[in-house]
Amino acid sequence: MNHHAIAAIYKFEMARFRRTVWQSLATPVITTSLYFVVFGAAIGSRMSEVGGVPYGAFIVPGLIMLSLFTESLSNASFGIYLPRFTGTIYEVLSAPVSAFELVLAYVGAAATKSVLLGLVILATANLFVPVSIAHPVWMIVFLVLTATTFCLFGFILGIWADGFDQLQFIPMLVITPLTFLGGAFYSIDMLPPAWRTFSLFNPIVYLISGFRWAFYGTADVSVWASLAAMLVFFAIFLVVVAWIFRTGYRLKS
Repeated sequence: MNHHAIAAIYKFEMARFRRTVWQSLATPVITTSLYFVVFGAAIGSRMSEVGGVPYGAFIVPGLIMLSLFTESLSNASFGIYLPRFTGTIYEVLSAPVSAFELVLAYVGAAATKSVLLGLVILATANLFVPVSIAHPVWMIVFLVLTATTFCLFGFILGIWADGFDQLQFIPMLVITPLTFLGGAFYSIDMLPPAWRTFSLFNPIVYLISGFRWAFYGTADVSVWASLAAMLVFFAIFLVVVAWIFRTGYRLKS
């Protein structure tokens, strides 16, 4: 394995993150604070607990996952799209670096940024409400696995996109609505039976439910179903990335 190449790409991507670290970290902190002001004050005053958990603390895992989904997609898609846009992708593809090493470097850097962002949001949430973590190891597992999975998805989007506007299409028009409908700010057990059954077809429900279980030991669906869903998504995106490098799909366009 070409460790020097992996380290070079990883360091380059992290250096790009450090150049915009203020914007990258200030935005989620402000956004999280606004969510707590709006949801915590307006809704929390009327809804004291959800599943035995204070509402302010209940929405913390959903807030983290909401940011994790969108930022993972954004970080990874921009990371691979910019070399395609500027033409420097040819230098990367002509280097003695395997497809696995390229994915490991780009996705690894994007996942690192997303995990750091998730931890910043968690720290910010603790300023508003006391947050307990019942299963810290599982929390880290879900955090890292979610970030890596959606970074793979973002990597695919960055190769598929023809322009910067397309990079925002999936996160804004697909992932964000599914997250809001996936129990980020409520329990699907609160829904009427028909809507609850419909919600179970939303894959985001399983990811948020598993992550919330790691915090409070309560979940809308089985934690094993959540873990299985995450592993299935990871496997699917990994297969798609492997196919992209096998066929050279849009890498040189």
